[in-house]
Amino acid sequence: MMMSEEWMTIIESAEELTQMLLSSETVNDYQKAHDAVYSDADLVKTIQEFTEMKERYEEVQRFGRYHPDYHIVMKSIRVQKRELDLNERIAELRLAENDVQYILDEIGSILAKSVSDAVKVPAGSAFFTDSSCGSGCGTGGSCSCSA
Repeated sequence: MMMSEEWMTIIESAEELTQMLLSSETVNDYQKAHDAVYSDADLVKTIQEFTEMKERYEEVQRFGRYHPDYHIVMKSIRVQKRELDLNERIAELRLAENDVQYILDEIGSILAKSVSDAVKVPAGSAFFTDSSCGSGCGTGGSCSCSA
């Protein structure tokens, strides 16, 4: 494909948008929250232990309550998750992630609508709800849209 003047304008605009996003207060807050979580060695260790327990949980889920470690793993994963959920730095990181995701979803919606009103955007968040689609579009569920 040949690079036309129109494509160069699109690429330059995309790079400008990227720089605006990276220099935004929202992304800066996210980076600070991320650094606060992952610079704490104890918290990183707790996250790694939870990740390992999630792997055990997935293994146990294949067999259900018939797995010999079912009750131990189920209780342990709940305790570890609660510990992480109550951690202030992790809560701040999750909120910052949600803020960044909201901006990205909004940008995606604006871009889709600039192409055509018929462009469907993923319905992964409440921002992307379409009354004609229900909850199936983009989520793997059944959809009543006629594509």
